[in-house]
Amino acid sequence: MSNFYKYSATLIDGKEISMKNFKGKTILVVNTASKCGFTPQYEGLEKIYKEHKDNNFIILGFPCNQFANQELGNEEEIVSFCTINYGVTFPLFKKIKVNGKNTHPLFKYLKKELPGLLGGIIKWNFTKFLISSEGDPIKRYAPKSKPIDILPDIVKLINL
Repeated sequence: MSNFYKYSATLIDGKEISMKNFKGKTILVVNTASKCGFTPQYEGLEKIYKEHKDNNFIILGFPCNQFANQELGNEEEIVSFCTINYGVTFPLFKKIKVNGKNTHPLFKYLKKELPGLLGGIIKWNFTKFLISSEGDPIKRYAPKSKPIDILPDIVKLINL
């Protein structure tokens, strides 16, 4: 079993969920923020999610306030913002840390497996990790990578 499935996280509604629940799905993990220059990527992410969720694909959004305090809201405010402004329906999790000593274990794992250009740190909001349906981390994308630009890689994995 892939190490990815050994982790769990808390959904924004407070329910703890194992990554095992997503076994067999191609997964895009994204650290998000509501007041970032990249926040409009929610629109593209939701579009891809709606188009491919029935093909064993899921996006997991992890709000983070570590970059210029761009995710100040509480869980209720985050859900409200994402729903009202972008119609987000993919799972969102409780706010986490993606860098530093309190890094969420899932992000410690993802950064170790796909260190990126900065040697294992997350540069900014909307860093994305593509995970195969077997739970293998496949590729990491910079915050500036738009969802439409990574769609070919997603479709390729979905169709394997």
